[in-house]
Amino acid sequence: MQWHSLSEFLDMGGRGGFVWGAYGTFVLLVLVEPLLARWRHRAARAAIAERMADEEAARAAGGRP
Repeated sequence: MQWHSLSEFLDMGGRGGFVWGAYGTFVLLVLVEPLLARWRHRAARAAIAERMADEEAARAAGGRP
């Protein structure tokens, strides 16, 4: 397929909105997913640390281990 101008290339034969929309969605997800993974990882580590602190406090108070 040949394009004679940049506007023809961007239009993609009338399907440019779908093509560029798909690329945009892909790029957005590729950029957002690592940020979400980092947030979930930090939240999980914080929950584990909180649980361990609670268990340690219970042991120190003579409760169940």
